[in-house]
Amino acid sequence: MMELLKAAVMGVVEGLTEFIPVSSTGHLIVASRLLHFGDPTFEIFIQLGAILALTWEYRHTLLRLAAQGLEPGSPAQSFILRVLVAFLPAAIVGLLFHDWIEAHLFRPETVAASLIAGGILILALDGPWRRGGLHDFQQVSLAQAFGIGCGQVLSLMPGVSRAGATILSGLVAGLDRRAATEFSFFLALPTMYAACLFALWKSRHDIDTSAALGLAVGFVTAFISALIVIRALLRFVQGHTLRPFGWYRIGAGLLLAAWLLLGG
Repeated sequence: MMELLKAAVMGVVEGLTEFIPVSSTGHLIVASRLLHFGDPTFEIFIQLGAILALTWEYRHTLLRLAAQGLEPGSPAQSFILRVLVAFLPAAIVGLLFHDWIEAHLFRPETVAASLIAGGILILALDGPWRRGGLHDFQQVSLAQAFGIGCGQVLSLMPGVSRAGATILSGLVAGLDRRAATEFSFFLALPTMYAACLFALWKSRHDIDTSAALGLAVGFVTAFISALIVIRALLRFVQGHTLRPFGWYRIGAGLLLAAWLLLGG
């Protein structure tokens, strides 16, 4: 029973942090150490739960884009191309350096430093002074998409936050907060599905079928909590800056650093 409770907690941590700029990977690294729970296969399943929540939330838009994308030169086809252009930088760098990053950077110390640095960056780049910007995320230009994709490369480092890197890159590229957030969501689809499927293939021989119930619990709790966060974040960014997330990151990073210094 305790193991199932831990699986549920890990699923909630994933769902709550995957799509907001606080770093789900960083939080999972810390949570797994605190709970003495989790393995790479389990983390893949809860990430799948989170990305399926996003797929479900945007199912109507995705179906429309899929249908219209078959028409040569259509706006839908153009948007799909821009999402793929944004996807490529992190995909290429990830394929080349994934094993090195995982071996050398997936540590709480890296997470603490990245949380603090990312928080400072949010405070520097977003605030009440920011006005306007592109409102329709489907009108992102090729150059804007590529710039956001280059920003996503930073999220390969644990603690940086894929959502944070892409939303901030979107703001710098000239999108408003909601458009940057929604483009970040759509960029998450190929990025996270590709990462999860690649990771599942690598660990296919290590999947423990006896832990199926724990995997299912983590998957479901990640799906439900992610769905709640996706809807809440879209409402939040319409009238607020990202600065609360910046302060949270700095506070969490300092707490983690203190915990590590005290032998945590």
